Amino acid sequence: MISKQPWHLRLWAALLLGLLSTGALAAGNPDKPFAEKHVVLQISDPDPFKQTLVLNVAGNLVKHYGPDKVDVEIVAFGPGLRLLLDDNVNAGRIDNLVESAQVRFSACENTLAKYTQNLGHEPALNAHATHVSAGVVRILDLIDQGYTLIKP
Repeated sequence: MISKQPWHLRLWAALLLGLLSTGALAAGNPDKPFAEKHVVLQISDPDPFKQTLVLNVAGNLVKHYGPDKVDVEIVAFGPGLRLLLDDNVNAGRIDNLVESAQVRFSACENTLAKYTQNLGHEPALNAHATHVSAGVVRILDLIDQGYTLIKP
C-alpha cells in the first residue's frame, strides 16, 4: 500500500514554492503581520500640494483597509525630502500617521548629503524619519518584496 502523506507534502511544498516565487508571502513588515496590502508612496516633488496629497493617500489607505490590514511606507528623496524636514508644516500629520497606523517614513541619505553640502549643516529631520542609503533603491527593494508603488 502506498502512503498518501508524501504526495500531500509534495503538494504543499509546491504550493509554498509557488507563493514564494510570486512574492505573495515575501511582502511585509514584521510589525504588520496581518497586512493584506503593502504600499510604498513616493514623494520626490517639493510642491506642498504634492506633500499633502501623499499624506492624504496614506491616510485614505489606512482609513479604507484599517491600520492592521495595510502596510504603508513613504519614501522621500530629491526635493521631496522637504516633507521630512523637522519644520515642515505637516509634522503633526506625520506624527498621527505613525502613531495611529505605524506608517513608516524613509529619508534618502544621498539627498540629505546634498542638502547638508548646500546648507553648510545637516538639516534636522522629523523624528519619525528613518535614514535609507538611497530613496530610489529603497523603493526598488520594497517592490521586490511585493510592495505596490504609488506616485501621487
